[in-house]
Amino acid sequence: MAFPKHIWDQLKNITSKELIKALEKDGWQRDVKRGAIQVYFKPNGKRVTIHHHPKKTYGPKTLQSLFKDIGWKEEDLRRLKLIK
Repeated sequence: MAFPKHIWDQLKNITSKELIKALEKDGWQRDVKRGAIQVYFKPNGKRVTIHHHPKKTYGPKTLQSLFKDIGWKEEDLRRLKLIK
């Protein structure tokens, strides 16, 4: 999933705390928590693993992989207020 540069500029500073808040707002539920690892799922069977370090940001490839696994499009990011 490739987002344009102006979107990546807004996403590059997202923290795991902000990402988890958006996941929960989008209907994802936490399934497992072990230390810094949190697994979220949706009723349709999708699962995603988040490494939770509240104030740290993700590298671009990790973030791209997370968004691919989650399946968010640009309009979803706007709806969840992750981008303007």
